[in-house]
Amino acid sequence: MSETAAPPAVPAPADAGKVETPFHRFCRDFAESRVATAALAVLAAIILLALFAPWVAPTDPYDLASVSILDSKLKPGSQSMDGLTYWLGTDGAGRDLVSAIIYGLRISLGVGVMSGVFALCIGTAVGLAAAYFGGRIDTFIMRVVDIQLSFPAILIALILLAILGKGVDKITIALVIAQWAYYARTVRASALVERNKEYIEAAQCLALGHNRIVFRHLFPNCLPPLIVVGTIQTAHAISLEATLSFLGVGLPISEPSLGLLISNGFDFMLSGLYWISFFPGVALLVTIVSINLVGDQLRDVLNPRLQK
Repeated sequence: MSETAAPPAVPAPADAGKVETPFHRFCRDFAESRVATAALAVLAAIILLALFAPWVAPTDPYDLASVSILDSKLKPGSQSMDGLTYWLGTDGAGRDLVSAIIYGLRISLGVGVMSGVFALCIGTAVGLAAAYFGGRIDTFIMRVVDIQLSFPAILIALILLAILGKGVDKITIALVIAQWAYYARTVRASALVERNKEYIEAAQCLALGHNRIVFRHLFPNCLPPLIVVGTIQTAHAISLEATLSFLGVGLPISEPSLGLLISNGFDFMLSGLYWISFFPGVALLVTIVSINLVGDQLRDVLNPRLQK
């Protein structure tokens, strides 16, 4: 009696037994978009340039000892009297545009991130309070938010800067006041969905404190939409700062940003000196587009129902 041969063993997959963590799943889903991945790489490079500006920039464009008026308005690729090559040319004051753009990125990103963080904290606290307590508190807060959102953010910032004056701290305060309502409305909408769920009712039945319920149970479930809104609003804050600086009401000349660099070369556009405004404008455009593309992909990854 012959024995039946056993079937050949099938090798197990190489990734068998491995548990995919939420972070790995998030990275995999984000990397599915090549455009968003490329935008993230560009944004990371921009942030590194801004952080290490004193070491990366060829010169300090705002050090009077290293700036010569004889080198003003040089074309891209020209050389200075000292033999230094200005790859993007110089502006009307003789400053190297490459160095000026790198330092301008530092100011623009700093203002955008700082105003975004403060506006997020204020808006999150207000939105959570409105959704959790409800009643008259919710009604009052939402009416204030509706009134502010009925005015353009740039108009509110213009009025505030006319009162406060110029400066990084002044424009940061103006942008925080102009933007906190966006975060408050977003957080309230997300918190209202979670407010009536069973785990919140169970926490209340256990007589847990309001702070513990709000910040340990309610707030973590509002983070995904808040991250997306924070990304988009950061790009919005950078564009607002550039617009205000271009209009001459944002930052002083001693604290230049990309918007101020564009404004400095605007008067020379008709003379054919396009590079003074063009290259800072390209840097501003690339920064804002990169942030928006990353934010769009974050929205799709954190909310699968919005995936295309």
